[in-house]
Formats: sequence, C-alpha cells, structure tokens
Amino acid sequence: MERYVCTICGYVYDPEIGDPAGGISAGTPFQDIPDDWICPECGAGKDAFEKE
Repeated sequence: MERYVCTICGYVYDPEIGDPAGGISAGTPFQDIPDDWICPECGAGKDAFEKE
C-alpha cells in the first residue's frame, strides 16, 4: 500500500499502521480515510498530503 506525506510537517501516513488515535485502523488505504481526517501532527487537512 502507498504511503502519503503531509506537505506541511512531513508526517507520513503509513496504511500498515493507520492512525489509531485518529480512529483509522491499520490496513486502511489513504483513499479510504474520511475527508474530514486531519494530520495528527499539525492538523492539516487530507488535501495537504501527497503520495510518497
């Protein structure tokens, strides 16, 4: 699965890990994350992420 990086702070969303604190289970592809999800590091929107 593809990883995505926040263009604001550099946080990497890894689908193998997910974002448990944000309610995103391990194994969730980036495109399946809800549109209102925000970066756990800086609070940027999903649209601030680019494919790594």
